[in-house]
Amino acid sequence: MLTTRKLLHRARKVTSCIKILITPIREVNSIPQFNRKQFADNGFYCSSPAFLGRIPIRFCSSASVMETVDWNQKWPAVDACEESNIEALDKNQGTYITVKAYLLGTSVDLKGLQTEHVFDVVPPNSRSANNVVLRVSSNNMLEHSSTKTGIEARNESWSNHRHMVVFQYGSVVLFNFAEQEEEGYLQIVRKYASDLLTETRKDDYAIVEKPSLDTWMREGHDYIVLKRFDIDCIRTIGIVLGQSIALDHFVRQVDGMVAEFIDLNKGMEKTGTFTMKRKKLFQLVGQTNTNLANVIFKLGLFERSDVAWKNAKYAQIWEYLRDEYELQQRFGSLDYKLKFVEHNVRFFLEILQNRKSDALEWLIIILLSAEIMIGLYDIIRNTGMDHFTNF
Repeated sequence: MLTTRKLLHRARKVTSCIKILITPIREVNSIPQFNRKQFADNGFYCSSPAFLGRIPIRFCSSASVMETVDWNQKWPAVDACEESNIEALDKNQGTYITVKAYLLGTSVDLKGLQTEHVFDVVPPNSRSANNVVLRVSSNNMLEHSSTKTGIEARNESWSNHRHMVVFQYGSVVLFNFAEQEEEGYLQIVRKYASDLLTETRKDDYAIVEKPSLDTWMREGHDYIVLKRFDIDCIRTIGIVLGQSIALDHFVRQVDGMVAEFIDLNKGMEKTGTFTMKRKKLFQLVGQTNTNLANVIFKLGLFERSDVAWKNAKYAQIWEYLRDEYELQQRFGSLDYKLKFVEHNVRFFLEILQNRKSDALEWLIIILLSAEIMIGLYDIIRNTGMDHFTNF
């Protein structure tokens, strides 16, 4: 499933490739007295399949192409999709680790999960209680058939294990799991989850561990290259991916509320009134407040990872991934939508309140009218009795 972030990333990549291919042609066409036949005879070719014919292409620096140009020079071919080659090279030279993020429900009982799988739990490095890391050896955790103790299992190589980060707010991030075994491990978490979603949300990412890397990390397209992959990398990456997939769920919920109010406004535009009941509006108020509280407090969207606080290397990963997944921008969009919903809720509640006030005013008018009628009746009756008595 392609998320909005992936679609934007791929669109930017395609756009950059097009710019690489189009810009040189514009530069050549801008040269006075351009003779295409002369260039063709000199044997200039474009290596990109996007262009047909023999078209001269040269990638220039900030200097103008009107400066010294050697037309007899055969320029080297430039591949517009060089980024794909770099990605393939990274995967071949390093250890490729798949990362899958899922959202199963609104909450997970972490204490119950840790109690049943105590030997698989990686000891936490802080007092944070909103996530737990489970390490899985080559023996399937579902079978519990391992004869090794928890300490012996932890001393094995990292390449012999897979890791699962489970968050209290319902996200699960799987590291290095085969696709056919993912569902089995997700079923373990579902036993401790509440308010399961009808449609499981999913997002894909990848890590390339490359010890020969000159720097601590290097970014890629939907993957990150790390010099060393360890438990702190798992915690840091897991936190960002878990927050991202959960935030996507809350955004979809708010989008549904926005669509509901848009339809309500359209109906009111046509009929001059609306039919939503007061109870439904109060439910929307509660849902709006709950979503905002979950994003800020439950997800901890504005809280820096404990590992990132202690080590600048992991802080670099944390900041890069937050920017890559656009968490700040997505929260800003969510907050804007919530304000739109809040404005509409306030508006319609005022209308309902005015309706109630109008009803009360009419009730008062009716009671006053009844009281006046009773008073007139008493006056007429008393007047009639006095006249009869005098007669």
